[in-house]
Amino acid sequence: MKFKRAGTGAKILILVLLAAVAVTLLSVKTRLDQAKADRDALAQQVQAQQEANAALADEIAHSGDKEYLESIARDKLGLLEPDEIVFADPSK
Repeated sequence: MKFKRAGTGAKILILVLLAAVAVTLLSVKTRLDQAKADRDALAQQVQAQQEANAALADEIAHSGDKEYLESIARDKLGLLEPDEIVFADPSK
């Protein structure tokens, strides 16, 4: 059985198709790398938001505690007990 050799046109067509496939594969790899980077960034954002939510849930859970309310009044509002005296450290 004899095989017919491919002509020049067929060889050029195959070469063009191979080049197009190579360019497409490079484009897909670039988009895949970008999608992985986006996924990692979003995973970090999700982790940060989950930590913030846990902190808020803890604050809500302790919102009725007397010590917690006193610490908020003292730290955030600058309030003191009636018999309490604060000494300021000028070096800070």
